[in-house]
Amino acid sequence: MDSANVRWPNSLWAAVTPIGSELPELVGAAEADVIVVGGGFTGLSTALHLREAGVDVAVVEAMEPGWGASGRNNGQVIPTLSRPDPEDIVAKHGAAGERFVTLLRDCASTLFDVARRYQIEAEQEQAGWVQPVHSPGRIKIAERRVQQWSKFGAPVELLSRDEVRKMLGSEAWFGGFWNKTGGHINPLALARGLARVVLEQGCRIYARSPAVSFERRNDRWIVKTEKGEISGRALVMATNVYTGEFSKSLLPDIAHEVMPILSWQMATQPLSEEARKTVIPGRQAMSDTHGELYFARYDARNRLVTGGAGRLWLDRLQRSRGRAFDRARRRAVQSRAGCSGKRSRAAVLGSCADRRAWIAAPARTADVDGLPAARRAGNRLSFIPRAALQKRRRESNPAALAYKDAAAGRRHRRPALAPPLRRPSSPRRGRRFARLP
Repeated sequence: MDSANVRWPNSLWAAVTPIGSELPELVGAAEADVIVVGGGFTGLSTALHLREAGVDVAVVEAMEPGWGASGRNNGQVIPTLSRPDPEDIVAKHGAAGERFVTLLRDCASTLFDVARRYQIEAEQEQAGWVQPVHSPGRIKIAERRVQQWSKFGAPVELLSRDEVRKMLGSEAWFGGFWNKTGGHINPLALARGLARVVLEQGCRIYARSPAVSFERRNDRWIVKTEKGEISGRALVMATNVYTGEFSKSLLPDIAHEVMPILSWQMATQPLSEEARKTVIPGRQAMSDTHGELYFARYDARNRLVTGGAGRLWLDRLQRSRGRAFDRARRRAVQSRAGCSGKRSRAAVLGSCADRRAWIAAPARTADVDGLPAARRAGNRLSFIPRAALQKRRRESNPAALAYKDAAAGRRHRRPALAPPLRRPSSPRRGRRFARLP
């Protein structure tokens, strides 16, 4: 991946966000108390809090702050996890789990407080976050989460079907719940704003300087880039899904756990105030209970920014865009007038066996034809390269496909595929997955 000439994606946020600060490359030798590798939300937030404690920090970023997923997501501020719920976390991790649940409970307010304290202009709106349920059976999820989060002091509220209809402007939902501390931001503006604040606090940020390796030398960490190196007493790796994209030798065990999964996002033209008040009139952030997540929010210009996540392959951008339009029409019928989609993109997610996820930079769906298929077996994902999967399907007996035998009144099912291909034990034995942009 070329870091010499940073090309920003053709996204809504890149189009509307003021450019960030000019930053130098890491050339020659440098020193710091703490080295943070990665200039996304994780790296910048770490650097800011360390500087508040008086620690000398240097951030080493492969491209520019916010260039990856931090600057390309939907910008929803959600004070919970998709899974597990609070009691699950505490049951597994004890006292540490309780501290983590408290952090989750307050994380949205913490973000908005930081933006206010340092006067970061990120189009932030703390209007709340809503999770509607998409089927009658899923209302149990909302009830469980309200019960558990209320026990830990979160300002959550269970919503009836009529309350969700009034809040979102659609009758597609069967109820839900909301957390009043959530909201939404312009993610790229937040990343660039954090970078500005970090610099003002005395931190150094080296851009266009991908870390190619690191080592422990005597009592210090040494991080090497293409043009220099930096040493520090402590090292924080905040590279996320790009861990193996600029250097295969940079934490290969972590890089090998990443699997690309597609996500998409699109925006309408700015809506009139009259039209806007018919869909999400309170301007809350919304994401539902689908496994293939659906989400929506407004930006500062009254664009309805919507999308979804969870597809393993969509081999054409137009197909993804068409799916987005169909779903948007089903969920918010009132917004049809003037809702021509702009800047449709696909994002790449990374997932591993223990259900933790890494979020990567968006890429057009047409660029990722090599994505593997995946299926879940217990808590693990089995991976099948797409070409191998298609070959198996071609070679399978068409007569064995599922069909309904009207005479016998039985339904025959396709025989199970052969065991999924195993991932290579070492990333050096061949890359099965598509490269990120």
